[in-house]
Amino acid sequence: MKKILFVLLICALPFSSYAQEIELLGDDILSDTESTASQETDKDDAGSIFGFITRPLSKLFSSKDTVTNSEGKEETYLQKITREADEGNLEAQMNLGYMYLYGANDVKQNFSEAFKYYEMAAKQNDPIALNNLGSLYFSGIGTNADIPSAITLFEKAAELGNDNASVNLAFIYLSGGKKDSQRNRKAFDFFQKAEKEGNKIARFMLGYAYYRGFMTEKDYRTAFNLIKSSAQQDSQIDEAQLVLAEMYRNGDGTVQNYQKAIKAYRAAIAQGNIDAIMTLADIYETGTISPLNLVTAHALYNIAAANGVLGAAEKREELSSKLDLPTLEQAQSIAQNYKASPSELTSYIRQTYGTNIRHYIDSNMK
Repeated sequence: MKKILFVLLICALPFSSYAQEIELLGDDILSDTESTASQETDKDDAGSIFGFITRPLSKLFSSKDTVTNSEGKEETYLQKITREADEGNLEAQMNLGYMYLYGANDVKQNFSEAFKYYEMAAKQNDPIALNNLGSLYFSGIGTNADIPSAITLFEKAAELGNDNASVNLAFIYLSGGKKDSQRNRKAFDFFQKAEKEGNKIARFMLGYAYYRGFMTEKDYRTAFNLIKSSAQQDSQIDEAQLVLAEMYRNGDGTVQNYQKAIKAYRAAIAQGNIDAIMTLADIYETGTISPLNLVTAHALYNIAAANGVLGAAEKREELSSKLDLPTLEQAQSIAQNYKASPSELTSYIRQTYGTNIRHYIDSNMK
């Protein structure tokens, strides 16, 4: 099975402000939610770890700090936690696994040691440890890649109620390389299971399944409710914002509303969603569902071209011939100052499953 690669994006500040007569990107993004896009990525990224979920450290100080044990003797925190882990303390095993995996708390990064302690914790049937160990097997970190073992561990974790393991299994079943109704049914069922347990990624994927009619009848109203929830509040998944925009634009599962469609496109653009950038650029260039805005259209094509989108540079140059020099420079300034600010969940999805999770369903419907 082909390994899913990470794409780590750098979060930065949102769009800068410009003249009031120019419609601003990322401004008033969604009418009933505030933008809470994360301004920081995880600084302890260990690499391409599929579906890895960490448990927070219970001790947030250096491993070199000294502590007093029950016998009144001083030892370093690392000595203490290692002793406790070897004695079977689950929390100590989980914390050591995390510390060695990410090089946290002044511990030198050591994937073999991380694997060792997560394996110890998984033997205690802790659902988080089972999922984490499955992630290491899947990604070949601290051990040889072993997909069957990863799946077995994910299944055990899912049975114990770990919603992240259910999502991992769903994506694995959708990654078989060819259309398979049995695998697709398993994927749909795992998304359903995880969504019932409150998983936000599963909520979007299930909504998209209803939207496309994947392993179920099309149900735009159910799709709209799930996708809207995934686009707003504490989720803010960029692909959900993109699909929500299309649903508002077409009146699928909701009343047709062009203004809300534009706001949802802007929300996805603020997170760096390339499809939303190109779509809104086309809208502003042609004046469909929104007034003509060649300045913003040029800026968006410019951003897309800088990200290597085919055809974007040609569209940008075509628009350049229609703008005078001061206006062209203004459009270029907008593009120059654009910084994508993906939410924490959007960043996690991109790092773990890729920049387009819709394709897992789309490719299995062909």
